[in-house]
Amino acid sequence: MESPEAAPPSLVCLTTYLLSRTGKAARGRLTERLAARGLRLWHMAVLAALTDFGPHVQRALATRLSVDPSDIAKVVDELAAAGWVGRTRDPADRRRVRVTVTPEGRTALAALRSDAEAVQDDLLAPLDDAERDQLTALLRRVFDHVQAGPAPDLGPAPDPGPNPTPG
Repeated sequence: MESPEAAPPSLVCLTTYLLSRTGKAARGRLTERLAARGLRLWHMAVLAALTDFGPHVQRALATRLSVDPSDIAKVVDELAAAGWVGRTRDPADRRRVRVTVTPEGRTALAALRSDAEAVQDDLLAPLDDAERDQLTALLRRVFDHVQAGPAPDLGPAPDPGPNPTPG
């Protein structure tokens, strides 16, 4: 007898379904790991963006991470309280807040990356190193394509026809 948790075969053959379910599992595991530190994924994302791209004004940081500006303000407040980011007025426009990562924030990000890599290693355990590299390369290509712009309008979904009656 099949497990009640088994996914329908007609869905498992869809890459979009596999990506969605795997992504949900990955995010859940990483979220759980970060929560053990009292953090959320947005904390890690802000630290990574500031480390990778340098100081940002808060609004630009919100845009870069696709986060509502009021939400980014709360995350930045929490990171500042921990001593992981610094905030100053932007010299070019005193109305704007400029955010920078501190050395303590860089150290914290390294620990968070270690947590993320542990989750990644667990999720990708069935793959050898070459397969992991290949998966990463393929996902990066898809990610870059998605980031390039909105999907084309495919029009209305086709009508599946009349509902079949149970036999």
